Amino acid sequence: MKLLQHVKNIRFQGKNGEVVYFDSNGDPPARYDILNFQLFSNGTSRYTQVGSFDSSAPEGQEININQSAILWNGGSSETPVSVCSDPCPTGYRKSLRRGQPVCCFDCIMCSKGHIANQSDSVECQACPSDQWPNEKRDRCIPKVVEFLSYGEPLGGSLMSATGICSTLTAFVLYIFMKNKETPIVKANNHELSYVLLVALLLGSLSPLLFIGRPTNVTCMLRQTVFGTVFSTCVSSILAKTVMVVIAFRATYPNSRLKKYLGSAIPNLIVTCCSGLQGLICMVWTVTFPPFLQFTTNSETANVIIECKEGSTVFFYAMLGYMGVLACMSFAVAFAARKLPDTFNEAKYITFSMLVFASVWLSFIPAYLSTQGKYMVAVEIFAILSASAGIIICIFFPKCYIILLRPERNTKEYLMGKRHT
Repeated sequence: MKLLQHVKNIRFQGKNGEVVYFDSNGDPPARYDILNFQLFSNGTSRYTQVGSFDSSAPEGQEININQSAILWNGGSSETPVSVCSDPCPTGYRKSLRRGQPVCCFDCIMCSKGHIANQSDSVECQACPSDQWPNEKRDRCIPKVVEFLSYGEPLGGSLMSATGICSTLTAFVLYIFMKNKETPIVKANNHELSYVLLVALLLGSLSPLLFIGRPTNVTCMLRQTVFGTVFSTCVSSILAKTVMVVIAFRATYPNSRLKKYLGSAIPNLIVTCCSGLQGLICMVWTVTFPPFLQFTTNSETANVIIECKEGSTVFFYAMLGYMGVLACMSFAVAFAARKLPDTFNEAKYITFSMLVFASVWLSFIPAYLSTQGKYMVAVEIFAILSASAGIIICIFFPKCYIILLRPERNTKEYLMGKRHT
């Protein structure tokens, strides 16, 4: 033991320049030559030193290999490959070739929704429902949230159309209020006209609830506000049409309809018809309210944020009731279309209800055949088209006379007593 302790402390340099010493275990440092057995085509062979190993060298430099001096079987200097296929990179999986060794395989890219974050992967891993593979399919990234936003071209175009339609409606309302004492405004029941124009203005602004990131509040208000406002519009049109018929019948001698020429009948019609739609929407909101939903699809890289109706029965009941009101207005206006020119507003109402019905009849199949933000865009387009149709058909002829033909805005002209 004493000798071993002294031996461990020995350290000297030999005549050949090598340093002789022993480690803590009493072992000398390991030094080896790495030889390459080289066999040539003429049958001769030899051992050639191609490297060395020195345990006393700094860490990482113990082995020294001269790659150019190595000669492989057959006289080739290139390193042979032990498999028949190259390793598969990340984003690909191995698919074994039938009838060949396991080292022979094809590299197949991971399918949609799957990734391979390691080379030579046998299987691909599925991404979570809220994530999607990147282009290389070697990692999962968050899905793109999709909704009808103000920044995209479609949302921006509909936003501009909403601004134009609401501005136009507000301008018509201003013209009617400014000229409320003129005969043409009085003859067309200016109170009902105000109600109709205000409802149309709110209807033109209702697309603001549809554009932008949906929330629980906007989902609750979208359809209910739209249904109530447009039912008020159609109820006002129905009241105007009924009053046209009553006003004409009241001109007959001894007619009992003269007592109904006040504001009681139109107010009752508007209140009852729009109130019933409001009741439908209230029951809908209380029992099966619309809600916010995040729709993820494993086949797409998007997460769709959309509002669900909650109850399709109440949704179509709301549309159906609005359609019934429109049909009633059209039927009464069509029956009164041949009244004298004094009461020719029925003609304009008939055209407006034709436009209104055409828009909403085409809306239903288009709405059912789309999804996501395009479904919202279809409904906004229908709202704006219906509003513009009513404004153009009912109010543009009157605005034309008020602004450009003031000589026709007289009681004599409206009563057919035109001066020659």
